[in-house]
Amino acid sequence: MVIHIVGGGPRGLLPDLRSYDGKDVRWVGVDRGTAALLEAGLRPVRAFGDFDSLPGEDVARLQQMLPDLDIWPAEKDKTDMEIALDWAVEQTARCIRLFGATGGRLDHLFGNVELLLKYAGRLIEIVDRQNVLTVHLPGTYTVMHDARYRYVSYIPVSEMVTGLTLIGFKYPLTNCHISRGSTLCISNELIQSSGTFSFSEGILMMIRSSDVSCP
Repeated sequence: MVIHIVGGGPRGLLPDLRSYDGKDVRWVGVDRGTAALLEAGLRPVRAFGDFDSLPGEDVARLQQMLPDLDIWPAEKDKTDMEIALDWAVEQTARCIRLFGATGGRLDHLFGNVELLLKYAGRLIEIVDRQNVLTVHLPGTYTVMHDARYRYVSYIPVSEMVTGLTLIGFKYPLTNCHISRGSTLCISNELIQSSGTFSFSEGILMMIRSSDVSCP
């Protein structure tokens, strides 16, 4: 099972959600992201949030369409996205993707990245029209060439990432140590059909990006 969560980020940064649909995909709405899902013709299995960003009549309409609408108070100790992600993790999905999690308010963006750190080691992606962001624990990982994403960047999230090795990239590395704040591994590119990255200690963020800005 794959769970796709759609948050309330700017609509212009959402990819075509229908292209991510499939037989084993379960959709989840977060606040006004629920409306974006329904407009795309995708029915969520659950919807979470305080829905304070929607007019009252729209919330009433959602309640009629989605009996399992999970409305939380506006004053709480977790964001709507964290509530939805916590639920998704409990479902033991093999992959979770977050849409509508970038753009707009920077506090929400950084909060959503923190959620990936909370669940580091699980396959969770933040996806928008231009980027795919993942967080990795030490190990060896394969990266397949994807024409949609020319650039591959690695950003240390922990104080230090040690033993970073990049194979199959335009700018290879061997057993390199990079500290938090370094831009050494920004805007690399795969030059083979696949490549690998590995490291021995720390937490590493990988961002795959296209070179075409969103309109």
